[in-house]
Amino acid sequence: MDYSRYQDLKIRRLEPGILEVVMGEEGGKLSTATARLHQELAEIWLDIDRDPETRVAILRGAGKGFSAGGDLTMVEQITQNFETRARVWREARDLVYNLINCSKMVVSAMHGPAVGAGLVAGLLADVSIAAKNARIIDGHTRLGVAAGDHAAIVWPLLCGMAKAKYYLLLCEQVSGEEAERIGLVSLCCDEAELQAKALEVARKLAAGAQTALRWTKYSLNNWLRMAGPSFDASLALEMLGFTGPEAKEGIASLREKRPPNFPPPQDG
Repeated sequence: MDYSRYQDLKIRRLEPGILEVVMGEEGGKLSTATARLHQELAEIWLDIDRDPETRVAILRGAGKGFSAGGDLTMVEQITQNFETRARVWREARDLVYNLINCSKMVVSAMHGPAVGAGLVAGLLADVSIAAKNARIIDGHTRLGVAAGDHAAIVWPLLCGMAKAKYYLLLCEQVSGEEAERIGLVSLCCDEAELQAKALEVARKLAAGAQTALRWTKYSLNNWLRMAGPSFDASLALEMLGFTGPEAKEGIASLREKRPPNFPPPQDG
């Protein structure tokens, strides 16, 4: 499989059967979901699924954290341009369903901030590992749009409806230790051990009975497929929200580094 077309994602084979997918640059800034990265995160799972040399993929972030939110310039374009909004909707949909339907095992290793499109893949991974210093945040309602890019399909199943509502409605930060405690992630460890732990888990998966593992994953992910209508509705409502005044105020407040002053609701 030729991964040379990927630019924002760095792809390398760690050892036979195990592929590493890295967001961002080593020692660089936090990986921001640019238009290109958003597209690549949606498409990479199709290539991994077809790759005969890959049994397990490890997804991690380089630099100061796992992933940042969407690039504000791109977010502004979503509010202003229908074609951009339609493209981002399609990519956000494909990111979730392509990852769910990828037959290969996926392990995520999250440290520092874990936000945006990267968080989508991090929490939908088959085994999600968070460093104690991980700061998981779904910031959609702070931006002024519905939590639509993955939350409705997986948060209630992972940590229960009460916790899902609390964190998604309030945009509260979840530490790595708290994420493990409530079941939002599979494991938690010190940041210094994160990559080694991810590789350890990947090696165990790569050494397992691949057909049995893939069929087990397929069966378990039917729980997520059953939540597809809820996800589709949330993603559509997120995109609708980008056309309204709340998103405009949310973006302005982030640019101006101030608390938002959202207008009265439009639905009464």
